[in-house]
Amino acid sequence: QVQLVESGGGLVQAGGSLRLSCAASRRPISSYVMGWFRQAPGKEREFVAAISGTGRNTNYADSVKGRFTISRNNARGTLYLQMNSLKPEDTAVYYCAAGGEYYSASSEAPNYNYWGQGTQVTVSS
Repeated sequence: QVQLVESGGGLVQAGGSLRLSCAASRRPISSYVMGWFRQAPGKEREFVAAISGTGRNTNYADSVKGRFTISRNNARGTLYLQMNSLKPEDTAVYYCAAGGEYYSASSEAPNYNYWGQGTQVTVSS
């Protein structure tokens, strides 16, 4: 069992930046693929970014490529999402997730077994 706690959300103007963090209850976390998903009001949850256990492989949704960067510190048990050039359409609850396929950077939610409670990101225009 892995518990995940997100932090770093908030209100920011369009064009601004935020850094999300996700702390895992287990260390190290190198045996887990880690990812970020988001859900906007009235919309389905969607993939944002993922990173393999070693950090060697990353995967991004087309909508965030070039603006968001996912990273991890396995020793500290922490996952990060640096979000730059934020847009109003990035407004959503952002969820951290962990899964057993540590070698992958999967975009598929069923591959993730553990989820955080979410952190709200609001981007004003």
